[in-house]
Amino acid sequence: MIKFGTDGWRGIIARDFTFENIRIAAYATVIYLKKQGKANLSAVVGYDTRFLSNQFAAEVASVFAENGIKVYLSRQICSTPQVSYNTKLLNADIGIIITASHNPPEYSGYKLKANYGGPATPEMIAEVEKEIPALIQEPPIMKLKSINEYVKDGSIILKDFKETYLNYINEKIDVTGIRKENFNILFDPMFGAGINTMGYLFPYLEELHSTYNPSFGELDHPEPIESMLGLLKARTAQGFDVGLASDGDADRLGAVDENGNFVDAHKIYMIILKYLHGFKNLSGKIVKTVSLTSMVDKYAKKYNLELIETPVGFKYSADLMSKGGVLIGGEESGGLGTCLHIPERDGIFNGLLLIEAMLNKKMKLSELVDELNQEFGLHVFERVDKQVTAAEKERILKAATNTPDYLGDYKVIGTNLRDGYKFFVDNGWLLIRASGTEPLIRFYAEAENIEKVRALIKSATELK
Repeated sequence: MIKFGTDGWRGIIARDFTFENIRIAAYATVIYLKKQGKANLSAVVGYDTRFLSNQFAAEVASVFAENGIKVYLSRQICSTPQVSYNTKLLNADIGIIITASHNPPEYSGYKLKANYGGPATPEMIAEVEKEIPALIQEPPIMKLKSINEYVKDGSIILKDFKETYLNYINEKIDVTGIRKENFNILFDPMFGAGINTMGYLFPYLEELHSTYNPSFGELDHPEPIESMLGLLKARTAQGFDVGLASDGDADRLGAVDENGNFVDAHKIYMIILKYLHGFKNLSGKIVKTVSLTSMVDKYAKKYNLELIETPVGFKYSADLMSKGGVLIGGEESGGLGTCLHIPERDGIFNGLLLIEAMLNKKMKLSELVDELNQEFGLHVFERVDKQVTAAEKERILKAATNTPDYLGDYKVIGTNLRDGYKFFVDNGWLLIRASGTEPLIRFYAEAENIEKVRALIKSATELK
């Protein structure tokens, strides 16, 4: 019932994600922290816009406080990057954000953040998770006081994480220059933790889905992918310079150009990479997941930059970034981090960085995309998450293990088994990754046109 995945624990509210289970997760974290042998332990705790998020956060904070750990608790809804930044700023030993990111509204979640201001490492997550089975067998008995009592005795301190984060943004991004240029920005926080944030920086901008709504209104789930951004695309084309969207906890970014065309995460990554390296003359290692565009490989080779490829999951990039020397790291699902910021995904920071690139390069977003196409050729990407039976899953994975000679009409010319099964064809690739917890297989493909991409995915679903 409490299982940590690549980005924390998520569960259905009232079925799996209960106060009893959140108390177990919090106590497992307490045990982990105390095993580090440090004195004066502290934690940062925040929460998103989901149902009961503030009360779940209060429960976590109370468990920590009752066990002698000083807690900085958010006064209001906050994003994952705000929790990560304040964890580093306050030199806390750990950060916790109650969020289920882009999942549907019936979900909540428990994310762990490291002292350096980014996702907990896989090792940290494993250490917390291994404490859970014993606690499920024998739940901890704790008589918790009210939040007010912990606040009164100083063991819980209420903080405004948003204020410190926005002050930091003003130092890192040319907000003044963007204001002077009077960019016409449309922002969609998707009813998530990005609400009441961008408006503080740009009071004149327009917003969609910017009220508090734990059910996410007409949105099935708050994920800034093309299929979820129909309104943003339509409205941006009506006179805006750019449309930006952030997911439920505001750590992922979606973008739309001035013509209403969706700009996928691969191109956002590449535009920011080119801006940092080509315009700002910054250098360092480039980190990408196995599912990210091959344009990254071409750029690294062209400009002689060290490239590190990781399994899927931003936590691998964050771990490398925390050690220094990384220019940019990211994944195909809309999350990336840069050397300008903490080692964390941040949809709002990266959206502003995208606008700063438009400002300083004096180019529209569509022109920045065209610049990529001219330098590297067309790169079209699609991902399909397919529900499969156990038999279908076994059949496809067995065929992938044996390495097919062809994917439809396309000869397989190379493989990569870093995470799942990645097969290279001429001017393209296909990646097959199976979920470990669901009857689900994810298919990723990239090629020079959408027809080829879809043919590769179709061939993969038919592997025997």
